[in-house]
Amino acid sequence: MTSQAMSPTPVTVVDVAIIGAGFGGLCMAIKLREAGNDNFIILEKAADVGGTWRDNSYPGAACDVQSHMYSFSFAGKADWSKRYAPWYEIQNYILKTTEDYGIRPFIRFNSSVSGAAFDKETGRWTVTTQDGQTIIARHCVLASGPLHVPSKPKIKGLENFKGKVFHSAEWDHNYDLKGKNVVSIGTGGSAIQYVPEIAPDVKQLYVFQRSPAWVIPRDERTYWDIEKTIFAKLPVLRKLHRARLYWTNESRVWPIFNPAIAKGLQKLAEGFIRLQVKDKALAKKLTPDYTIGCKRVLISNKYFPTFNRKNVELVTDGIQEVRENSIVTRDGVSRPADCIILGTGFIVDPRIYMKGFPCTGLPNHDLMQDWKDGAEAYYGVSVTGFPNLHQLVGPNTALGHNSIIFMIEAQVHYIMECLKTLKEKNADYLDVKPDVQKAFNEKVQANLQGTVWDSGCLSWYQQEGGKNFTIWPWSTWRYWLETRKVDMDAYHWVKCQQPKVQSAYVQPTTATTTH
Repeated sequence: MTSQAMSPTPVTVVDVAIIGAGFGGLCMAIKLREAGNDNFIILEKAADVGGTWRDNSYPGAACDVQSHMYSFSFAGKADWSKRYAPWYEIQNYILKTTEDYGIRPFIRFNSSVSGAAFDKETGRWTVTTQDGQTIIARHCVLASGPLHVPSKPKIKGLENFKGKVFHSAEWDHNYDLKGKNVVSIGTGGSAIQYVPEIAPDVKQLYVFQRSPAWVIPRDERTYWDIEKTIFAKLPVLRKLHRARLYWTNESRVWPIFNPAIAKGLQKLAEGFIRLQVKDKALAKKLTPDYTIGCKRVLISNKYFPTFNRKNVELVTDGIQEVRENSIVTRDGVSRPADCIILGTGFIVDPRIYMKGFPCTGLPNHDLMQDWKDGAEAYYGVSVTGFPNLHQLVGPNTALGHNSIIFMIEAQVHYIMECLKTLKEKNADYLDVKPDVQKAFNEKVQANLQGTVWDSGCLSWYQQEGGKNFTIWPWSTWRYWLETRKVDMDAYHWVKCQQPKVQSAYVQPTTATTTH
């Protein structure tokens, strides 16, 4: 028997390790490069950039924020085809932006992170991947986003179903729905888009609804060629158009903060349902019983009219079980099924960012444990006990009224300020003070009270127990103002006593691999 020496595990030493190559990770990388820092790496679990816009390619997939707002302020696009862009146009924008800013060489694809641990002696993060890579980094940026792990319900008998089953975020484009009996489970943001698209092709479509959603009209206007030309030749007009969209969206906070105003607008939404759905009893089933805005408000001109079709049935009875070729509701009715589509959204518990991904900080700090009673962070970016760990779209920074890209840019700016200040103070790491984080989150939760999100419904904005860990409870311009500079008194600034990198590693000026 002979023995063979094993090759050492490759180790990469960088200044910044970014996890995720969606909008957040790319924005972080672009701003690092603009600051003259090419000493970073992006770890992406999939084979290409794009995040949710790479994964969600179901029929009708599109953004519910206007195209000119759902794009980087520093990378404008003059030729958006329509007011609300389809998924492939957004993905093409992401691909082009990646190339324009030279980010692709910094990305390691098919690199799913398996763990991250902080060493207080060296002030470095060790990030490992499932394929055996090890990355040593001063800073770790979590840019995986909250909507990337599909939520797949456990339904009795589903494993015995002989037909086709897939989640909307894993759409099987090779499966032909024409002439099939199709079951769609869920009536959220994805379902209201694909249901109208597939209805004309299928033999019968059963739409299973647990609770209805508020759906308002969508401005489907396309941009004229002359508008695209003007935006290209006069960028200032494109920026003014973007600014108008921003402030129009920002005005939506008033109904959110004032449920009485929301209930007035709700009457218009109720009228929209009655106008589009011919059957009064059906219209009633499609009308929510909670204040508009309490859950995510959806936009579509096609969803409600779909239920006027003879081959579409709204099913509101709960599912009892799935059989080999059918689905049975609790009232005993069996409906034939060739295909089941799970339009059931995503797991949004922030701890699922770490699914199969233990994250440990200073002694006695494990992110899964620290967040077991609710995810908290300081401005959604910093978490006490996890030095130099920075998040994008972290706890309580998601929106219900404007573009998340605006928030991402503000957060990236704040992280860049953290990096700059750390260098100016000649410190190795910064850690937000526990009392600062606690006071900030108490303020957030206090301001969520009295809003539409506090009006009694249950939504994916909330964790078990009712705490809203998702939504930013103020205007986005306020977030922008408050993240312009780092409050140095909010953090501990620590200088390590030991060498920054173990002797086996060499601190590079650019991303370097050692063996």
